[in-house]
Amino acid sequence: MNHNDTKRLSRLTAILTQLQTKRLLTATALAEKFNVSIRTIYRDIKALEQAGVPILTEEGKGYALMEGYKIPPVMFTEQQANALILAEQLVLKNNDASFIKDYTEAIDKVKAVLRPLEKDKANLLADRTRFELNINRERNSNVISELQNALTNFFLVEIAYTNEGNEASIRTIEPFAIISTTENWLLIAWCRLRKEFRYFRLDRITKMHVLTEKFEPHRMTLQEYFDKFY
Repeated sequence: MNHNDTKRLSRLTAILTQLQTKRLLTATALAEKFNVSIRTIYRDIKALEQAGVPILTEEGKGYALMEGYKIPPVMFTEQQANALILAEQLVLKNNDASFIKDYTEAIDKVKAVLRPLEKDKANLLADRTRFELNINRERNSNVISELQNALTNFFLVEIAYTNEGNEASIRTIEPFAIISTTENWLLIAWCRLRKEFRYFRLDRITKMHVLTEKFEPHRMTLQEYFDKFY
């Protein structure tokens, strides 16, 4: 999705919100509010109608939603919300300030429709995720979604791990944060075998099982972790 698509999606969402909160809206008022032409507003209204939104046109007055029509709440699974949070970290590396603004505002809207518990988990994950530009553009991992779920729900994870010396071991870990370097995904976790925080490269996890047993949350932010240990 390019910058213009993002801006239009944001505008369509805002128009829909306006239609829900006001009885009548004119094309002129909408054009002024969003700093676009009246013709653009006509196209936006048509796009919403084609999407199934019952918009009534009162000749010479403006637009209104059909009486009694309510926009169904948008529901996200926890995994879907987590994926969007991870995508946000990617977007924040973009050099276009306006694009970042549009996307972060969209993410705020996503968080707004989450239930309180899911909202807390989304905010926790956002705090515990760091993403750097990837030079090689290859990341061999298929466990991120499961790790995100374990991290935000404080589930212990059992992994089969092979270190740099090609030594294999079984570890029980407490996921703390997921970060991306220029080459690899890394998991920061408390290792119960070593009794300390360790980095685990995700491409070296050969097997993984999220346990039902929970661990006591580590009460610090990712920045506090870096300040304490580095």
